[in-house]
Amino acid sequence: MKNRSPLIRKLLTQYFITTGVLMLLLILIPLTVRFVAGLRVWYGYEPIYQILRLFADYWLVCLAIGALLIWVSTTIYYMSKAISYLNETIQATNQLIAEPTKRIILSSNLIDVQEEMNQLREKNLQDQRAAKEAEQRKNDLIVYLAHDLRTPLTSVIGYLTLLEEEPQLSTELRARYTKIALQKAQRLELLISEFFEITRFNLTTIALQTETTDLSLMLEQLTFEFLPLLEEKNLHWQLQLQKKVYATVDTEKMERVFDNLIRNAINYSYPNSPLRLAISESDDILIRLTNQGKTISAEKIGLIFEPFYRMDASRATATGGTGLGLPIAKEIVEALGGKIWAESRDETIVFSIRLPKVSMEKNEQRSKPHPSEPTA
Repeated sequence: MKNRSPLIRKLLTQYFITTGVLMLLLILIPLTVRFVAGLRVWYGYEPIYQILRLFADYWLVCLAIGALLIWVSTTIYYMSKAISYLNETIQATNQLIAEPTKRIILSSNLIDVQEEMNQLREKNLQDQRAAKEAEQRKNDLIVYLAHDLRTPLTSVIGYLTLLEEEPQLSTELRARYTKIALQKAQRLELLISEFFEITRFNLTTIALQTETTDLSLMLEQLTFEFLPLLEEKNLHWQLQLQKKVYATVDTEKMERVFDNLIRNAINYSYPNSPLRLAISESDDILIRLTNQGKTISAEKIGLIFEPFYRMDASRATATGGTGLGLPIAKEIVEALGGKIWAESRDETIVFSIRLPKVSMEKNEQRSKPHPSEPTA
């Protein structure tokens, strides 16, 4: 009974109750009639007496026939009811296929089935919409990549053609054209690398090699590495880095997470504004990266961690990318047992990462000196 649906349990309960009540009436009615008939004297010429006498002589046969009729009638009735429910469900299933946008309405006894089918319908519609949006983003990405690949390639071919066709160019001009061609070729290499990144993201899962790492030191080193990029946009750091915050992470992949977030913050920051980076440890580890930029709408905030989504629809070269940086960052953080999210209001964008802190046992092991190290 545990594996049966509520409707089946309800039908079976009604079937047995109805059958039991009718069987009880089959017994009580003759007893009542006999009792009432015994209250007076009956004569042989009375028609009712003949009926009562016949029943008294064959009461066992009458009870058996009555019980059989009750069982057959109730069985047929409830089987018909179950078949009608089945037909109604089949029709609803056909509607689910033929008219997926139309809400399914069933009889009151099938209200649970109705709600389950409508939930399934809504989920299918959401999945279809998500699949279409993902496919559209991927198609857009291919178009954008094709354009972005062709642009630097055209420049490389153009400058190399000039170098070949104009052997009398001055050394200064030749060096300038060579430098531009090299820059365009490097841009082309970056775009091709991003294209292969798409393939890796779609076909593989992230494998982690974790170790206990000082995140404070990692972030401090990364901030120095990004100083040249910050200077290009007249940005500057505001750091609040608690010392010696350790976490069990894949160091290389965690650096990639921070790299993606910082580059994203630089690309979408207003010039002459600060980048605030903070890390603290309490019940867990909290990392926040804040920059000043155009407010991201609530709708877009919910999409920025989706693969291939880009906030900059124009895909300018300065900020152009595959739209995979944040989704990959999310996958890495979640694989490490953490959480990443974004918030935006009043021209402020905040990316937050929450990671589990290192257990006390690992903290103690980390604080103990190595056997080969001298102790004070």
